[in-house]
Amino acid sequence: MSRRSRTIGVPAKTRRRKPAASKSRNVPKAVTRRGSAPSKKTNVALLTRERDEALEQLSAASEILKVISSSPGDLKPVFEAILEKASRICEAQFGVLQLYENGPFRTAATHNAPTAFAEAITRRGPIFRPGPLHPFIRIIATKQLLHISDYREDAAYKQRDPGTVRLVELAGARTVLNVPMLKDDELIGLIVIYRTEVRPFTDKQIELLKNFAAQAVIAIENTRLFNELRQSLERQTATAQVLSVISSFPGQLKPVFEVMLESAVRICEAKFGTLYLFDGKMFDVAARVGAPPELVEFHKQRGPFRPIAGALLDRLVKTKRVCHVADASAEFEVKVAELRFGGARTVVCVPMLKDDALIGAFVIYRQEVRPFTDEQVALLTNFAAQAVIAIENARLLNELRQSLEQQTATSEVLGVISSSPGELEPVFQAMLANAVRICDAKFGILYRFNGEAFDFAAEVGTPPEYSEFQRQRGPFQPTPGRPLDHVMRTKRMSHIADAAADAVISPGPTATLGGARSMVAVPMLKDEALVGAIVIYRQEIRPFSDKQIALVQNFAAQAVIAIENTRLLNELRQSLQQQTATADVLKVISRSTFDLQTVLDTLIESAARLCEADMASINRQHGDAYRQVANYGHSPELQAYMDSHPIPAGHGSVVGRTVSAEKIIHIHDVLADPDYKMAEAAKIGGMRTMLGVPLLREGTPIGVIVLQRKMVRPFTEKQIELVTTFADQAVIAIENVRLFDEIQDKSRQLEEASQHKSQFLANMSHELRTPLNAILGYTELMADGAYGEPSEKMIGVLKRLESNGRHLLGLINDVLDLSKIEAGQLVLELSDYCIQDIAQTVRSTLEPLAADKKLAFKVEVAPQLPPGRGDGRRLTQVLINLVGNAIKFTDAGEVVIKAATDNGSFHLSVCDTGPGISVADQARLFQEFQQADNAITRKKGGTGLGLAISKRIIEMHGGKIWVESQVGQGSTFSFTLPVIVEQQVNVESK
Repeated sequence: MSRRSRTIGVPAKTRRRKPAASKSRNVPKAVTRRGSAPSKKTNVALLTRERDEALEQLSAASEILKVISSSPGDLKPVFEAILEKASRICEAQFGVLQLYENGPFRTAATHNAPTAFAEAITRRGPIFRPGPLHPFIRIIATKQLLHISDYREDAAYKQRDPGTVRLVELAGARTVLNVPMLKDDELIGLIVIYRTEVRPFTDKQIELLKNFAAQAVIAIENTRLFNELRQSLERQTATAQVLSVISSFPGQLKPVFEVMLESAVRICEAKFGTLYLFDGKMFDVAARVGAPPELVEFHKQRGPFRPIAGALLDRLVKTKRVCHVADASAEFEVKVAELRFGGARTVVCVPMLKDDALIGAFVIYRQEVRPFTDEQVALLTNFAAQAVIAIENARLLNELRQSLEQQTATSEVLGVISSSPGELEPVFQAMLANAVRICDAKFGILYRFNGEAFDFAAEVGTPPEYSEFQRQRGPFQPTPGRPLDHVMRTKRMSHIADAAADAVISPGPTATLGGARSMVAVPMLKDEALVGAIVIYRQEIRPFSDKQIALVQNFAAQAVIAIENTRLLNELRQSLQQQTATADVLKVISRSTFDLQTVLDTLIESAARLCEADMASINRQHGDAYRQVANYGHSPELQAYMDSHPIPAGHGSVVGRTVSAEKIIHIHDVLADPDYKMAEAAKIGGMRTMLGVPLLREGTPIGVIVLQRKMVRPFTEKQIELVTTFADQAVIAIENVRLFDEIQDKSRQLEEASQHKSQFLANMSHELRTPLNAILGYTELMADGAYGEPSEKMIGVLKRLESNGRHLLGLINDVLDLSKIEAGQLVLELSDYCIQDIAQTVRSTLEPLAADKKLAFKVEVAPQLPPGRGDGRRLTQVLINLVGNAIKFTDAGEVVIKAATDNGSFHLSVCDTGPGISVADQARLFQEFQQADNAITRKKGGTGLGLAISKRIIEMHGGKIWVESQVGQGSTFSFTLPVIVEQQVNVESK
């Protein structure tokens, strides 16, 4: 339990004192009536506390952002950091973070959980299914926070809900705050913090925990996106490996199957897998990965087999659909080999279909009941499709050995695709070169199609005149009736035997400039959408064969794959660049929290670079216009113009429009915009396409990010989305600096208020002490009979008057000392002193108080202590305060003063057998006017200044003071100080 503390001065006359009549812990009414010191002090403390809380919350948020950015894909350190900060700042004893899994909860992290409760969680496992009375059920239903003042009074505990009983009786939970983690209004988890005493959380603490819950949701979403990206990379890598094996082992299916199966088992987190081939009647094992030895031996002895009726493969033959069994041992009566020898539980079986005919099966197994996800099943389906392709390729290869050159060409193209990720030109060149060579053509051209027009993309062997014509023509729409027009309209290939004899084609540039006679144009299709065409030409009349056309069609399909792979790779690169840039900006924000210019410069440079903008700027309002506060890519001439020409509000600029509309403004070409009025700036900077994104704080624009390009090229949706993200980060940075400036201003106000308060206290304490000493003097004279012998009733009144007066005088002295310390006016009177004399003085002064309470009072001073140098009177004041507190709060037992010396320092302690002090109260025990709000403190009284003043006096001697205590086991207050104090130590007011 905490104790209130006050300084007991050395009295001029020792007498027994009864407890003060008023037990209020407030400042005495006399002081309250004569001045406003207590209210000013309270305001100072409130402002100080608000400042400290704000700084602590900013620091906690910054540290959590650091953990998020340094632990991509790993939620545990993020959750632990959030719980630690929440528990500490909200003054909770422990906390738990639960993830909601559509029914049960999973314990994702705990902080400072009591041992018995932590062991119960370990025994139970991470999954927790709350009973119908548990508070979690209420949160699932309402999606609102739940604040329980006393768990013991909650219906869940009274009706003995097991989870609630564990928390109360094992963890000692009393006050509980449950805050839901919501994503798109769906519950995904809870942050719960607990106090082991009944002490409801404040609104600020609740709001802070809600903010931590929002950060946890952001971390979960970031991790989900990161894991999806990682899975996508893993799958693409696996596909590339399969393609590499296919190209490395043409005609050999076993290594292809093994790589596919190994990738499927690994990525899908299976235990083992088997690939079967099916000939229409019987299955045979073609590859296996990770199978137990007993199962492998069984497969070898069994050989080809017919599926058992009702078993998984029999079901696959009948349905030709994916078969997914959560628990094979519970679903199938027949214990097949995979169950008996492999311990299989969860199984997924994917058919390998060619022209709707079953030719095999992909089967992977888990030895625990854990169904596969839709993504994993889709991946396995893709592998099955690749296996079918591999089988078909092998069949074609075996059937067409004479077409080895064609297959080699295909392999070369695949090699180019795999060795040139993200580069289409070498892939297109390789495809065309092989198509022209293998199909015995003279030249070839590959076109890209954007939905409206064709554009030249690659060529091989094209006559110079025709090549120059293609390059100068640029994007074009095909002439009606010609091969590309046919491809565009029908999405089918066009085969012309003789271009010169075709009235529509001849005498076109293909024939006149290229000398083409026979030609074939093959479409490049993606999801039935035309994305391009491959055209090969002969300069003689010689139609292409079906096999040659099929080969070109195969190249067209590979070109589409290459285009799609390049698109995906570029998107992946952009995503990684964006995430890297975002992480870099977050690092800058966290490292340069109050250096706004550095943050804004980094933001605008990253936005311009990632969005391929030539110039960029951040603009904020200055008066009635807007000025650039950060820019990137501006020439000196443009910079000078913008510095001297503020951007006016209104519709004539991108900034003005963005602010007025409070939304994104995208101008494709400012030269074609009649409302754009900043023509001179556009001319100097060469601006064409412009993008304005507002910086919104609580829906109100506080600035605009502007991106510019020097050509007409609109920004993409992803680029606009990225700039919006950077705008949000800029708002955060600006808001952080604004809050910091406000805190600094409040700190200045606090300092001024503190100075005024100290001056006022010093003046008022002096004005009050003089008449109070007179009142005490006359009271003593009256009690001693100077004005006639008082009656017994009057003596009682006079004693109470004297007791209250001395109490008030002690308070005034404490306040005066404190104000002197804070104002730097308290000066130690350094002289020689004797520790033994100080201890005996304290004993003689306070021994009557101890005897009155029948307490043993001991003094244990080490022999031959050296003489000290310091302010003996102030040290006596400190020791009297400590011993007086010990006697006041100790009802039975003893109080002991101990003194010793060690390494040039005195060590003094006051030990008692009182009620003890809680850890929470110890932290604030030496602060001014800080006392525990409990029955014992209210009963004993006190001002809350004595220990604070004692601490300052000891620190001014170059020493330190502390307390060691446990509830119910008494307390020991100790302090050390140098034996010889040469000069006073300046102590800053806190």
